[in-house]
Amino acid sequence: MTTVDPVTPVLTKRWLSPRSWSIQTYEQLEGYTAVRKALAVTPEQVVQVVKDSGLRGRGGAGFPSGLKWSFMPPNEDKPHYLVINADEGEPGTCKDIPLMMADPHSLIEGCIIASYAMRSHHCFIYVRGEALHCIRRLNQAVAEAKAAGYLGTNVFGSGFDIEITVHAGAGAYICGEETALLDSLEGRRGQPRLKPPFPAAAGLYAAPTTVNNVETIASVPYIINGGSDWFRKMGTEKSPGPKIYSISGHVEKPGQYEAPLGTTLRQLLEMAGGMKDGIPLKFWTPGGSSTPMFTTEHLDVALDFEGAAAAGSMLGTTAVQVFNETVSVPWAVMKWTQFYKHESCGKCTPCREGTYWLVQILERMVAGNGTEEDIDTLLDVCDNVIGRSFCALGDGAVSPIQSGIKYFRDEFLALCQRNREKNRKPALAGAN
Repeated sequence: MTTVDPVTPVLTKRWLSPRSWSIQTYEQLEGYTAVRKALAVTPEQVVQVVKDSGLRGRGGAGFPSGLKWSFMPPNEDKPHYLVINADEGEPGTCKDIPLMMADPHSLIEGCIIASYAMRSHHCFIYVRGEALHCIRRLNQAVAEAKAAGYLGTNVFGSGFDIEITVHAGAGAYICGEETALLDSLEGRRGQPRLKPPFPAAAGLYAAPTTVNNVETIASVPYIINGGSDWFRKMGTEKSPGPKIYSISGHVEKPGQYEAPLGTTLRQLLEMAGGMKDGIPLKFWTPGGSSTPMFTTEHLDVALDFEGAAAAGSMLGTTAVQVFNETVSVPWAVMKWTQFYKHESCGKCTPCREGTYWLVQILERMVAGNGTEEDIDTLLDVCDNVIGRSFCALGDGAVSPIQSGIKYFRDEFLALCQRNREKNRKPALAGAN
């Protein structure tokens, strides 16, 4: 087990300050100092610093951010756009909304720096429609930044112009997928696009676009101020930097915990005060419900991009959902699958039909009417969805089912046994 030293809060350092969301508090605590540094050098130099830092996308995929930025074409014959994915809809994930509520200016400053690095003059922040409080706070932050001269034309006399638009989504989980988000932003139904072309070549309004997560962009001002070597001192070699872990479920103190990448669940549970009421842990998700579940044997898995993958799951959004021994795995899997069936956009057959039938079978099993053949049918349907759906929603929908059966097949079998006994009783009664 690799021991990870706790870090002084970086991303969350202002969260507990009085009126942390105001521009006054932000400027008192090093706010808007990084943007001045960034505008004093070339866009290529900013991209190189982010590349050297090893910052990886915090939205789930973990793609190197500096590399993603470098895909943007250097010429400006078309407008370039930066789009922030703030459509936080993954069950269990709660890191971007608290960040935007407590410290919206760190996102705004990150947007200005990233836009400058990619020669973009218009940035869109696509916020989940239900997060009305977030939308209001971001709009206020944008207005404050504009009044202070951080947004608009010729920022700090650098010749760089930048506008930020806060856009309220319409509440669809599928809009967390970057191309579905772009369609929604253009005013169309949120459905994934066929790739290629990738957004860097033809994204928003068919122009070069980069889509980044809130936490990724909010990390950028700290990297510019602290330097890439400082950033790499936290986390692991391939997954550097701090991370906000959302811990929910059966723990004494659920909430957001900032820790270096590579922290284990054992350490996170300690930070969260241990299991609620002392009831032992049964299973947990490392990155929301679309990542394969873990059990007690995975307590010491390093929660970074490599560690989670090597153990058979994904880091995802570091939405750590913790379940104790009172929870039925088939029931939990059914509830998640109902969510994915409801949120499927219907564009592709494997996901649209697959999630429908998976829900039918799981509901029947949980009601005590399942058979052992249903377990094989579930796995067969999962095989026909994973890798065959248009976007990652299909893959995410089958993850809880496959991992649930892998680790807790006996619970699924017990439901079938109950059904067999129930059907046997009338026959025995008739024999008498």
